[in-house]
Amino acid sequence: MSAAASSGSRTVAAVAARRARGQAAVQRVRDTLAVLRRENARVTVAAVARRANVSRTFIYDNPRARAAVADALADADQQHAQLRGAPDAAQQSVWRERALNAEDALTSAHTEIIRQRTRIGELLGQIRDLQAEWDEESIARITIENTSLKQRVRQLTADNRTFEERLAAARSTLRFQDRRLADLESRIAEAATPP
Repeated sequence: MSAAASSGSRTVAAVAARRARGQAAVQRVRDTLAVLRRENARVTVAAVARRANVSRTFIYDNPRARAAVADALADADQQHAQLRGAPDAAQQSVWRERALNAEDALTSAHTEIIRQRTRIGELLGQIRDLQAEWDEESIARITIENTSLKQRVRQLTADNRTFEERLAAARSTLRFQDRRLADLESRIAEAATPP
């Protein structure tokens, strides 16, 4: 056997061995990505390289390894985007429900105040009409009822003010959540846009 033939067979063997090592390294990268997915761990080139026992340069230079890591990163980004979107939607619906509840309470407080004012007006009219016919005890009783009704009106007015403040706070929070949601959507859109 000549030296040239011997050198050629060693070259072929070296190329085959290098190819086998490269395929084994790509398979380790894929296995590592599968483990990271199962663990819900963050996928980065450095983490994959460390766990697969390959260099970052290998991942960047090898097209199959680079494609596998890029696919895993895209899947991870998509999952994180979905997970971030779900709590925001749930939180927004909670604040929207609170705002609606506050509006309902405000409406009922307005109705009760109007009803109480109407009743006070009727009672005051009766007092004026019948004041001459009533004795001191009846006047004292009606005065006490009038005082309690006025206190009730003050209480309802305070409740109304509280509900208005809660409604304003809920609306402000809802606007903040809307702005935050828009900001997150724009970040997701920017992250999804290829460089």
